[in-house]
Amino acid sequence: MTVAVDKRAVAAAFGRAAHSYDDFAALQRQSAQLLAGHCGAQGINTVLDAGCGTGAGSLDWRARGCDVTAFDLSPAMLARARERGAAHRYVQGDIEALPFADGSFDLVWSNLAVQWCQSLSEALAGMLRVARPDGRVAFSTLVHGSLGELHQAWAAVDDRPHANRFASAEAVHAAAPDARMTLCQHPMTLLFGDALSAMQSLKGIGATHLHAGRDSRTLTRRELRVLEDAWPRQDGRFPLTYHLISGVIERD
Repeated sequence: MTVAVDKRAVAAAFGRAAHSYDDFAALQRQSAQLLAGHCGAQGINTVLDAGCGTGAGSLDWRARGCDVTAFDLSPAMLARARERGAAHRYVQGDIEALPFADGSFDLVWSNLAVQWCQSLSEALAGMLRVARPDGRVAFSTLVHGSLGELHQAWAAVDDRPHANRFASAEAVHAAAPDARMTLCQHPMTLLFGDALSAMQSLKGIGATHLHAGRDSRTLTRRELRVLEDAWPRQDGRFPLTYHLISGVIERD
């Protein structure tokens, strides 16, 4: 699957969120735990954290004694990771154009980053290239059905897109058809006290860039009431559901 992505806009959105990111990153933390359980740690000494964000994953792998390279599109995110001492080195760049030699890492780790790529197949091919023979690529991404409550609520306000649509699980599987890949699906629901808090959680992690472009106008009070009335409730709260896929590819 290929989509048009403005990488500068993506980097800017995440850069603006660099100092709030960790306060809103519950989904990222849960996803990382699932992905780590899926990929295991045996035989891993060198790690590329591709799309490292503020460096939480890098810190975890460094704490295990691994040599870690933190890599991200956003200079501000990399700066935050450096402040935390998350890795041994920090490299700015695009996951779809990794500037590393073939076979450089035991593990290429990418937690909730590849959904911002134009071509998942190219991103995975590049990550496989820089993984050593008998190494692995471990990645997670969001798939179709994510943020369904948000889409449903906004549909009562207007017919413009207010959140990205994600690829299907089948498209993720098809992105590496010849690879030894195992995939696991995990639905995750986060609950919020009101609609604004739910939407603020997206802004807080920088996930507000729209591939189709964004309407910059401010939400009116009437529109907010309509949106809240249309938002489905769970135990009296406002849910945001994510459909997560974690994948591990073994390099031959």
